[in-house]
Amino acid sequence: MRRGRILIFLALILLIVLVVVALVFRQFLLPGTTPTAPQQTTTVRVYIAGQNIPQGETITDDVLATIDIPQESVVSVMFTVDQRADLVNKVARYPIDQGVLITRSMVSDGTVAAGGPEWASQIPQGMTAISIPTSRLDSVAFGARDGAHVDVSACLLFVDVDPSFQTELPNHVSGLVAPGTEVEGQVPGVTLTVSGDTGVQGRTEVETAFQQGIYVVPSEDHQRPRLVCQMILQNVAVLKLGSFPLPEVQVATPEQQANPNEQQVAQTQEIPDVVTLVVTPQDSVTLSYLVYGGAKINMSLRNVLDDSRVATEAATLQFILSQYNIPVPAKLPYASQPRIDKLAYPPVSNEAVPTTVPVE
Repeated sequence: MRRGRILIFLALILLIVLVVVALVFRQFLLPGTTPTAPQQTTTVRVYIAGQNIPQGETITDDVLATIDIPQESVVSVMFTVDQRADLVNKVARYPIDQGVLITRSMVSDGTVAAGGPEWASQIPQGMTAISIPTSRLDSVAFGARDGAHVDVSACLLFVDVDPSFQTELPNHVSGLVAPGTEVEGQVPGVTLTVSGDTGVQGRTEVETAFQQGIYVVPSEDHQRPRLVCQMILQNVAVLKLGSFPLPEVQVATPEQQANPNEQQVAQTQEIPDVVTLVVTPQDSVTLSYLVYGGAKINMSLRNVLDDSRVATEAATLQFILSQYNIPVPAKLPYASQPRIDKLAYPPVSNEAVPTTVPVE
């Protein structure tokens, strides 16, 4: 009986030893079974706008808040809590909405005026913005929108002018009539009188069939201008297509004053007629001259990542005919019908129109 108890006790000890050995084997001897401590992510506290910060306002601690972001996401343009002195007392370049992460490009040191519209901060230093007229055809069907990059070409018309008069040739001419009477006792005068009938200055030619001299005058009242087109600017950024927003001013109409509960607001889809380009100061002067000089300015859209430059040749009638091998049509004893005297684009009539909708 006593021997049986000893055997049971030894069996229990052996079982406990086996369990302990199994646990040790799983934890220390089996590969990949060693528990690893959870990795801790290091975060950095950076500044954000704790409330809406108007443009030109001095940044103080009252308008700031902080958030924690992973250390690998922190970049040099952010303000960490350790860089508080670099942010406080700075001036907001443009409005900063609440919750927006503040970067160094959003603030100035206060020595430079931060006033002006918010889009002025999008103009690089040394550049300037200028607005020129445009249309749907000139603006790539309104595809040259904000932020696009375009090439700008200009087309001009040239005519011959009299160098002295600075008027269009041919000049008008008139007959000169000498005095018809002489006064007795006086030396005959040399004064000539211009008659009232004027004509267009022509030229003398010899008619080939009869060898008769003739005086040829133009068949049209004005000479035909000569057209030339050339690309003048490349890789120009579009700041705004259309007008910039104006401050909102609500004026009640007499009907709205009589019925304040029934308000109508006219909503219009603006058809852009101007485009604002970011150019150098010299290019802005050139564009001003072309606009007021009557040139037609056209834009072509390009990839914003394409900064290449291409040397172009000015397009004239002679260039078009030779470059594209266009022959001058021969004079034939027959012609197409109906008669075509002018080329024109077909009419386009799908422009948006203003609509009036009720305010709910």
